[in-house]
Amino acid sequence: MLSRLFSAWMTRLPSQCAICRAWPAQRVCETCVLRFAGPRPRCRRCALPCPEGVQVCGVCLLQPVPLNSCHAAVDYAYPWTQCIAEFKFQQEPGWARTFAALMLQSPKLQDCVSQSDWLLPMPLAPARLQERGYNQALVLAKQLAPAKVLTEGLLRLRHTPSQRELTKRQRQVNLRGALLANPQHLSTLQGARLTLIDDVMTTGASLAAAAQALRAAGAQEVHACVFARTPDPTVERVHRQ
Repeated sequence: MLSRLFSAWMTRLPSQCAICRAWPAQRVCETCVLRFAGPRPRCRRCALPCPEGVQVCGVCLLQPVPLNSCHAAVDYAYPWTQCIAEFKFQQEPGWARTFAALMLQSPKLQDCVSQSDWLLPMPLAPARLQERGYNQALVLAKQLAPAKVLTEGLLRLRHTPSQRELTKRQRQVNLRGALLANPQHLSTLQGARLTLIDDVMTTGASLAAAAQALRAAGAQEVHACVFARTPDPTVERVHRQ
């Protein structure tokens, strides 16, 4: 009870914007939200930016991904790269509240969450979880819709090497056989509309592997919602021409 009262009291205290340092402000002030988290058209299958009016990008038309839809709030770029690093690597899980609020400002993302039967956070390998102390995807999912979170609906069977420097193809090979729908939740997953939650989507290989595992378990639909999407320089260049 005391901890809840303290948390409620802390949310009412004025603070400094983590980006522009304006005072007083929320953790990210309204000016920075408008400047760095404004809406932009994105492919509904891979969440990459695309021209206005385009629903599905050319890459996804030629090479469909196993997700029914995918949504992102921001690009993985300044200033969000530093904020996400603090969230994941510097013991600041409190960023999840701000990220979730920004995600839910997107009507498409909000609809995806509200229409889902369950939210499944992308799992961490046990060694990574022990090292970090928490799964950032789980913390984020609980801020989006706590009553819908299926904590262990998806399992990571083995530790995979870091994927930061790998190509999309290398990531796909790296993840082969690493993810599995939890056998204890098969009756819940079958016929369900599921949404995968993660903080960052880079190539989409992890989300695709997760979606394939859930479809194999009988899920009717598999969607994905992430806070940040890594831009594809090739796609950006084509769109500017």
